[in-house]
Amino acid sequence: MTPVDLFALPFMQRALIAAVFVGLAAPAIGTYLVQRRLALMGDGIGHVAVTGVAIGLVTSTSPTWTAVVVAVLGAVLLETIRERGHTNGDVALALLFYGGLAGGVLVTGLGGQSASSLQTYLFGSILTISIADVLVTMVLATVVAVLAIGLAPQLFAVSHDQEFARVAGLQVRGYNLLVAVLAALSVTVAMRTVGLLLVSALMVVPVATAQQVTRSFRTTLVAAMGLGVVASLGGLVIAAGYGYRATALVGVGLSTAGFAVLVLSVALHRRPAR
Repeated sequence: MTPVDLFALPFMQRALIAAVFVGLAAPAIGTYLVQRRLALMGDGIGHVAVTGVAIGLVTSTSPTWTAVVVAVLGAVLLETIRERGHTNGDVALALLFYGGLAGGVLVTGLGGQSASSLQTYLFGSILTISIADVLVTMVLATVVAVLAIGLAPQLFAVSHDQEFARVAGLQVRGYNLLVAVLAALSVTVAMRTVGLLLVSALMVVPVATAQQVTRSFRTTLVAAMGLGVVASLGGLVIAAGYGYRATALVGVGLSTAGFAVLVLSVALHRRPAR
């Protein structure tokens, strides 16, 4: 079967649509997380979402929506803890990391299910994504991208200098919570495509790559979204062409390799001549 024939199949078309929307949404909100030096927040929320997936599987409801609810609650809790200063950001993230993953395994065990049932959500399975999952991905990703771009001045001000944002009359707490909620939505959007354990890479690596060649925040935001789409589609195309099922690993590997090559190129270009 040629690549053209392969991408004419319905399941590959669904995968392509999902890859594009996830590639746009994840780096869009990841840009603000990197700006706030909370690059690992996506990982923490992803681990919390595991508990939401487990609840959905045990209760025979939609794991996607239970993961959305639990991830949003976890993100709000993390932001509240971080803002009040009772626990620093690193400790709060560690609590989410360990508590979320342990909670997911515990819930599946109490529900009489094997922990292996979580694998599809931990590592993603873009080739088996359903039409319903694609629609959910499109809606949530659109919400994340529109808000991340439309509120860019406010979100950047809050992420860059909170004291200046307060003086300017912005509701810092509200915008911080909005970033946390959008991050949670991005994680759950990418759950079936990239996987909860790899989504943070798609949120951070394209941003880090874009920062090597851009000068302004808005340019970084746009470039990161473009690189996210390239990584998602590139991983899907390469994996499909070679019959490799772990498309998320290929996409993340492609994105990471691109970052490494660009950093090396910039370093060699800036090296002073002897």
